[in-house]
Amino acid sequence: MNIIKVSNYTTMSTKAKEIVLDRISDFSDIALALPTGNTPEMLYSLLVDEHRKGRASFKDAVTFNLDEYVGLSPDHPMSYSYYTKNHFLKHVDVKRSYIPDGSAMDLEEECTEYEDRIREEGGIDLAILGIGRNGHIAFNEPGTSFDSLTHVVELSEDTIRANARFFSKEAEVPKRAITMGIKTIMGAREIILMASGKEKADAVKKAVLGKINEDVPASALQDHGRCTMILDSDASSSLKNW
Repeated sequence: MNIIKVSNYTTMSTKAKEIVLDRISDFSDIALALPTGNTPEMLYSLLVDEHRKGRASFKDAVTFNLDEYVGLSPDHPMSYSYYTKNHFLKHVDVKRSYIPDGSAMDLEEECTEYEDRIREEGGIDLAILGIGRNGHIAFNEPGTSFDSLTHVVELSEDTIRANARFFSKEAEVPKRAITMGIKTIMGAREIILMASGKEKADAVKKAVLGKINEDVPASALQDHGRCTMILDSDASSSLKNW
């Protein structure tokens, strides 16, 4: 595991942008796994800016969202489909993008078909992750099997509380989601995890220094051969001797 410590959120986002653009220049048909939330917002803004300036093209790339809320239609303003399209996809030249359908009638079939799409595209080349306060990656909550593929998950109370800031009230936060499984994520050829803020420091410490176990899903990344964590000074504050 490679740890890159930077001073702040802007520098973290810039470093992640540089890695993404470098990989796209190496593999034009790259398959990307995309996160949502506050952490990647500036990364998306920087990538869109590079595209607008003619310095980056995503026309041969394929993207897969890491997760989606169950019960929200793709055009719902709180859906991750809506987020990804508005922060990134509609501003660049991506031709192929896949996002789980949280409003699907048969959720298990949706999960199976999503795994099939990933497999048909040759797997994920670069997975971009954030980390939850409880150590979750994508929506893989503590206790999720390391052998999990794309599946429906019951969101923890901690995750629901953390995501309530995006909704008008906590009661509106969906209780379930579709998420890429840990085995799916670990199958990516390369992984970047970004973390910013004091509230992520404990999860980062457990993921990096703790025992590899399913109580801390991000700890699985210790076993990935090509994983880079980009951490701002607050998120890395518990890694004193790293």
